[in-house]
Amino acid sequence: MIKHAVFILAAGVVASSVHAAEVTYEQAKAWADRDEGSLTPGQAQALTESQGRAGGSAHATCLGGRPKPNLAPYTVVMELDSSGKVVHTWLHGDSTLAVCFNEEMRKATLFAPPKAPFYTSFEMSWKP
Repeated sequence: MIKHAVFILAAGVVASSVHAAEVTYEQAKAWADRDEGSLTPGQAQALTESQGRAGGSAHATCLGGRPKPNLAPYTVVMELDSSGKVVHTWLHGDSTLAVCFNEEMRKATLFAPPKAPFYTSFEMSWKP
């Protein structure tokens, strides 16, 4: 009986991974807009604060004294689990900064969302 339970758990993990891989950037971004729009003002503030901490840390790591980074706009969409841990990301952009930021965000934990999975995004652009 225990072997059967382990198999079911393993199958569920594989199914979750396959599902995330099949989701397009466009779908994930639409879900992020939907989920972010469903938050109460307090939840939205908690999300924004957690994004500020995680995003600030990621940018500090990725910029790391580079003289002239490519500041092309990019977006990273993240799927969060019930604890706020990032379990999957989708990147729209291909600059070195965007790729590094995406990698750093894969290690992040944001706020504990009201439901899981929960989708959120960073849309990064800079003005001179």
